[in-house]
Amino acid sequence: IGFVVADGPEVEDEYHCFDALNTPADHPARDTQDTFYLAGTAEAGLGLGKARLLRTHTSSVQIRVMEKQPPPVRIIVPGRVYRRDNADATHNPTFQQVEGLYVDRGVTVGDLKGTVEFVFKELMGPETRIRFRPHYFGYTEPSFEIDFSSALTRKMGKEWLEIAGCGMVHPQVFENVGYDPEIWTGWAFGFGI
Repeated sequence: IGFVVADGPEVEDEYHCFDALNTPADHPARDTQDTFYLAGTAEAGLGLGKARLLRTHTSSVQIRVMEKQPPPVRIIVPGRVYRRDNADATHNPTFQQVEGLYVDRGVTVGDLKGTVEFVFKELMGPETRIRFRPHYFGYTEPSFEIDFSSALTRKMGKEWLEIAGCGMVHPQVFENVGYDPEIWTGWAFGFGI
């Protein structure tokens, strides 16, 4: 459907992983209890955005692509990410993630919904149902959680299971990469495999 695969570094800086994505310095995701900072970089006084870490999501690749390429942008970003989670049935400190980003003139929530429904039906079968619930992410506005329902979820004893997050790219993120939010709109989604 017109997307290209983008790739980027797994060892990242705070600017690309957090600052450019509208995630403030006091956000819990930036806490050393939640993020793998490389030894000495957070304490070394390297300056805003300079501490090195293992990326917590592949959204940093979206920022890197937007910094280098003018719109339109239509990318899928698969890759390994790292979070300080205790391993259990639903968490792992290292996992694979896939994110999508679409930026162009006149992109709407309807475009997001249609694309997400298409992708998840292709992945999980035509009987899969998708629903969107309001949520908060600092880099999208409005933001949604995506739930799916299928024979698999019912087999697990659940009608709905959360599978991804998404939303319209926040205007501040566009300003951070030099895009004019009065001209460009876009959406992003991300899910762990």
